[in-house]
Amino acid sequence: MKKLLICIPILIILYGCGGSNNIQYPEPSSTARDGSFYSKAGTYEFGYKEYLADFGTITVPENRSNPESRLIHLPVIRIHAWMQNLNEPLFGFTGGPGMSNMYFHPIDSLLFDHDFVMVGYRGVDGSSVLNFPEVEEVIGNSEEGLLSERTIKELAEAWTAGASNLKSSGVDINGYTIPQVVEDFETVREALNYDRINLISESYGTRVAYIYGIMHPESIHRSVMIGVNPPGGFIWDPEKTDGIIKYYSNLWAKDSVMSKKCPDLTAAMKKVLKNMPDKWLFFSIDPDKVKLATFGMLFHRNTAALVFDSYVAAEQGDYSGLALMSFAFGYVMPEQVWGDCFAKAVSADLYYWEKSNFTSEPEILGSPFNDLYWKSLEYGHFSIEMIPDSLRVPLKSDVETLLLSGNVDVTNPPQCGAELLSYLKNGKQIIMSEAGHVGDIRYLQLDATKGLIADYINKGIADTSKIKYVPMNFEVGWGLTGVAKAALYTVSAVVLLLAAGVLWWAL
Repeated sequence: MKKLLICIPILIILYGCGGSNNIQYPEPSSTARDGSFYSKAGTYEFGYKEYLADFGTITVPENRSNPESRLIHLPVIRIHAWMQNLNEPLFGFTGGPGMSNMYFHPIDSLLFDHDFVMVGYRGVDGSSVLNFPEVEEVIGNSEEGLLSERTIKELAEAWTAGASNLKSSGVDINGYTIPQVVEDFETVREALNYDRINLISESYGTRVAYIYGIMHPESIHRSVMIGVNPPGGFIWDPEKTDGIIKYYSNLWAKDSVMSKKCPDLTAAMKKVLKNMPDKWLFFSIDPDKVKLATFGMLFHRNTAALVFDSYVAAEQGDYSGLALMSFAFGYVMPEQVWGDCFAKAVSADLYYWEKSNFTSEPEILGSPFNDLYWKSLEYGHFSIEMIPDSLRVPLKSDVETLLLSGNVDVTNPPQCGAELLSYLKNGKQIIMSEAGHVGDIRYLQLDATKGLIADYINKGIADTSKIKYVPMNFEVGWGLTGVAKAALYTVSAVVLLLAAGVLWWAL
């Protein structure tokens, strides 16, 4: 109860509240074959409006390179445009890997004359899910730090056991790669009788969209990538992470209010990370969880401000905010289907991990996700076939592509988009200042960004005239330190009330 009470406020801060459509997909027929599509008509609620929609199930081979492969079934949603005189439809690719593709937020203005289609990601959505409870057990119950050598070795054993158990249950893990995902979307495009389609993708989804453009350029009209993940992008560069922290630190130093609180943000973070205590009052602090939570919260500028406020308070002796980050780690880390996450990443980017050289200690934070996701491969092996060489490295593409990047995006820095742009003959990159990952890019200037994307999809024009500079705001109100103390007071009050009740009853 104590932990839950403390975590509730941070969950509200990070994620807010939202509704969802209650959707049921049709069961595939017992005679379903490769490419069989079954759908039923209904309505889809989005942005306080109801749209006519089809909810379907597509049947595809688990592994297209195996003629004896079993069939799997994936969900499909088609939101119908308001107009019947349609332009090319939009297919959405959300982030991950290891996350569902059935909750993509379309752009309402484009729904006027574009159908919008979501296809489930194999391995996460549909009849075959690559759950790895062995990995969840290690991450949730590690006896030492999550990034300790012992835990990393336990993760290696968990990856091996998880893959073995899936194989024993009849799963062909070699079928769960990005090219197979691309073919799922292509199968749906053909089933819905679309000629060419537009792609709108986010984070990991941009890798899927890029490979789609290499494999089936004739199927694509235009593509918009948000938070660009090029080949090699599943590996985090610690120098780029620390460079972004230094950039934030320079902005902080120019803020007259913040610089009075702490003249050197970078120095404060270094000091705290080097000398972090193992407790705040009677609450434990796990330094590894704090590092991982720090990296995750740096994805977006609002939560980055919460991080900086907590580190400045810690440098001055108040570790309550970091204690809250440590406590809330298991709640604020995104839920992932770990087997799918690793299958997609390893089969595409193992080559880049093997040639990376991140052996020295990071100057500030570095990229702790590398240790959590990749370092276990030094102690074990995740058996999956690599995707073709031609899809593991950047190749030239003629697909009209708009790349949107945030200059303080720690997971897909703007250099990632610039790297891919050099291979896109008809590409254009826009870098938004003081914007982090996908959420910042899409919602910091919501109407302007929607208009930018709509103009590009409809006209091929990347008009940035309505995109304005939004200065970084380091003000956080209560901040995590205030939330932690309020939660502590709440827990203390509950304990006192319970004690008073027991005493009253005893008397």
